[in-house]
Formats: sequence, C-alpha cells, structure tokens
Amino acid sequence: EVQLVQSGGGLVQAGGSLNLSCVASGFTFDDYGPGWFRQVPGNDRIGVACISKRDGSVYYSDSVKGRFTISRDNAKKTVYLQMNSLEPEDTAIYYCAKDTLVVSKHCLGFGSWGLGTQVTVSS
Repeated sequence: EVQLVQSGGGLVQAGGSLNLSCVASGFTFDDYGPGWFRQVPGNDRIGVACISKRDGSVYYSDSVKGRFTISRDNAKKTVYLQMNSLEPEDTAIYYCAKDTLVVSKHCLGFGSWGLGTQVTVSS
C-alpha cells in the first residue's frame, strides 16, 4: 500500500522558518520525482517545488524561489521542504505528491498524495 506520511508545519511568525517532511512507503521511492504543493480553501492546489525523476533537477514556483528548498533522501525515502523567510501569503495546507511532471517549468502532481499539513504564517 502506497503511503505518504507528512510531518512538520504549524504556526510561525513572518520571517520565520519551517521544515516539512514526507516519508514514503509501499513503492520504490527512487524511481519517482516527488513534489510539494499547497492549497488555500476555495482555490486550486498549486505546485510549490518538485524534483525531476529524469535528472534530479529541481523546480520552484516563482512565489517561493529563493526562499524554499526541496530535497530528498532516498535512503530514508523522504522528501523535505525547507521554508525560510515565510510570508503570510505562504499560509496554506501543504501536500506532498508521490510523482510529478514538469510542464513549462510548472510542477504537476499525480499519483498518491499525503494527507496535508497546515502552515500558518502570522504577520
């Protein structure tokens, strides 16, 4: 059974940092390009960062570029999202995706998803 178990998130003041983790099981993690997405209630889920399974390239949305860093540890079957210089606009539910596709430098997620974790940034 495919599982993506997320941890991290919470409440932080603007300018602060948080680190999200997503531990995968039930599939060969190395064969996939995971990613992070976020969603504000009433809006679509959008790509934040992802890793290409083809060559390991990383992609970021313009809104987080330079502030967020995605990384993976294949031995631990974990993908991380380090979020620095957080802004109130980063407030959302964050989801990890088992696999992603990059289209015009935008991350599209598919396959299985984590259950989501709330990130709230206060001003």
